Amino acid sequence: MELTTHLINDTINLYKWALTIADKRVEKWPLMDNPLPTLAISSSYLLFLWLGPKYMENREPFQLKKTLIFYNFSMVIFNVFICKELFLAARAAGYSYICQSVDYSDDPNEVRIAAALWWYFVSKGVEYLDTVFFILRKKFNQVSFLHVYHHCSMFTLWWIGIKWVAGGQSFFGAHMNAAIHVLMYLYYGLASFGPKIQKYLWWKKYLTVIQMVQFHVTIGHTALSLYMDCEFPHWMHYALICYALTFIALFANFYYQTYRRTPRQPREPKAAKALSNNGVSNGLSKGLGNGAGVVVVGKVEAKERSSAVENGNGRRKRKGRAKRD
Repeated sequence: MELTTHLINDTINLYKWALTIADKRVEKWPLMDNPLPTLAISSSYLLFLWLGPKYMENREPFQLKKTLIFYNFSMVIFNVFICKELFLAARAAGYSYICQSVDYSDDPNEVRIAAALWWYFVSKGVEYLDTVFFILRKKFNQVSFLHVYHHCSMFTLWWIGIKWVAGGQSFFGAHMNAAIHVLMYLYYGLASFGPKIQKYLWWKKYLTVIQMVQFHVTIGHTALSLYMDCEFPHWMHYALICYALTFIALFANFYYQTYRRTPRQPREPKAAKALSNNGVSNGLSKGLGNGAGVVVVGKVEAKERSSAVENGNGRRKRKGRAKRD
């Protein structure tokens, strides 16, 4: 018990110390004062994952066609806005794409970058609606471990990014990810129109490929920053590499299971296997409903009777000859 008390006290002291080096520019922004609102939203999300399927179990799935069209294209616009803000502000601030430290000043371009990153963090919370819509439409197979891990961890962990490093190297990953989400939500938006449009969306699997490339680029970019001893918290660099590795493993498994794995052929029933090997099996006429089995069995029985008659005639002839002899 005493050990537990010490651990709790040490954790609290560490958090208080960490707050002294947090970004003062963002501490009064919505959700940024302390982690409790973010943790509450993420906890509510996890609770819905448990209660949502129970609620929908005996109900008809919602269609939500118009809602999905509006939501997906709104997310396209939202991510375009984030990309634009990060690109223009980083260019105006003279950012380096190789190594960029965080400038905590009130320079308008730096504040603009911090604001764009905050909006990026907010977008990860909005993306929880992806899962909500899947459950309301009873698309439970879409709510995989990868899906939940990706959504829940991104929103929760980016609170840390905004709280301490709302600028510098942080802009690179957010910029790249927002650009990919423009393509992703564009695909989902077009797919929401139904089969007439879906048949032209042949490029779905390439979204997964692009996402995996993104994680490799993230690892390479972060490793280069460490090699150059870039003035950015090294513990965040190491944490980001480990985080990206988990996504590479999960997305690679998803890609293999979805696009590369050969579907397992159903096992052939023993009766059918015996039929294919021997031609006829007992009770075949019961297994075939179109009468074909009766015909086949009838032909076989007729053939067997014919052979028996021939053999019988042959035996009778041989006996006759013996008597004559």
